[in-house]
Amino acid sequence: MATTSPPGVGLLKGLAVTIKHVFSRPSTQMYPKERPDLPPRSRGVIALMEENCTVCMLCARECPDWCIYIDSHKETVPPAKEGGRARTRNVLDRFAIDFALCMYCGICVEVCPFDALWWSPEFEYSEYSMGLLLHEKDKLREWADTVPPPPPLEEGALPPAEVADAIEKAAKQRELAAAEEAEAAVQAEATTGAAAAPAAGKKAEPEIEVTAGQIDQETFDKLIAEGKSERIARSKAKAAWVKKEKARLKAEMEASGGGEAAAEAPAPKPAEVHVEAGQIDQETYDQLIAEGKTERMARAKAKAAYVKKEKARLRAEQAAAAATPAAGTPATAETAEAPAAEAPASGAPATDAAPASGAPAAKRLGDVHVEGTGEIDQETFDRLIAEGKSERIARSKAKAAWVKKRKQELLDQEGDA
Repeated sequence: MATTSPPGVGLLKGLAVTIKHVFSRPSTQMYPKERPDLPPRSRGVIALMEENCTVCMLCARECPDWCIYIDSHKETVPPAKEGGRARTRNVLDRFAIDFALCMYCGICVEVCPFDALWWSPEFEYSEYSMGLLLHEKDKLREWADTVPPPPPLEEGALPPAEVADAIEKAAKQRELAAAEEAEAAVQAEATTGAAAAPAAGKKAEPEIEVTAGQIDQETFDKLIAEGKSERIARSKAKAAWVKKEKARLKAEMEASGGGEAAAEAPAPKPAEVHVEAGQIDQETYDQLIAEGKTERMARAKAKAAYVKKEKARLRAEQAAAAATPAAGTPATAETAEAPAAEAPASGAPATDAAPASGAPAAKRLGDVHVEGTGEIDQETFDRLIAEGKSERIARSKAKAAWVKKRKQELLDQEGDA
């Protein structure tokens, strides 16, 4: 026989539950006044990054509900370089997703190879009609703006190649912009200094004209060796040349600022020696090639070495010419008696006598011209090959050795004659 509870017990239990919940806070959210806190990768709606889509059709083919609709057309793209072939590419016309059919499996997001589809946390897209749940690419692109950024990489992980290339390109652009600003500031400073009126009682600073061909070769070579682009290296080398030129002119003005005559007719400056930079210093070039430098860097430094040596030689010639007495200066007693003492008494012709003080000096090795520099000095070539030098370096140095020996032979023959 079943036991029965006394009447009214069930009512009391129900009243107890009611009284218990009267004094507790409700667990519901007052939507839409209170917004839910969704996870960062919640499957709200599928968004489209239109600029990433290449119309590969993978998402439409893999969709199990066939709710993705894509239309496109082909366009001809001109070649990237002159002489190349034109290419064709697909251009997206329509991308629509019917969310009345979508079951939010996320297969389309997973198979997209170019990250054109993403999960957006948006979920408020209900409509009063089933047909209005077919959203086109404009609406899908709006939802893409609410996609949260990807999580940060783990410590020690390498960034994607595309991101690394974009960061490197942006860094180069910033560096180039900084170099152009520095060059513009230097030119503006030079222009301002030249246009400013000189102060009373002081000499005006000479105007510095910067041409496109004047650069500081040392700065240029250093920047090229550091891996900088040629454009950045050239702009910074121009700024360095202007800075050094201003410092040199200022130092010369302070050194020669004693009298007015020195200010009116200054002495010729060493930098006024002009040397064509088309040739290279073969010894420097061979040395840099042997050290493993690139041909471009070795040629640039060899050009600078040639210009430096040629300027030093020309300045030495100018100094020697300035030290010798001019043709019109009166001879001293010693110089006047020397030809008479050396002249033969037998009436020999005057051409056999010693040259006058104004006659040119004896020929040097660098003044002798040798025809045909295609031969090599075999002894030098064999020695360099035995030392482990490359055939290219050994051949170039053997050519230089042959030319040097040939010039010495010609000088000896002239001396004997």
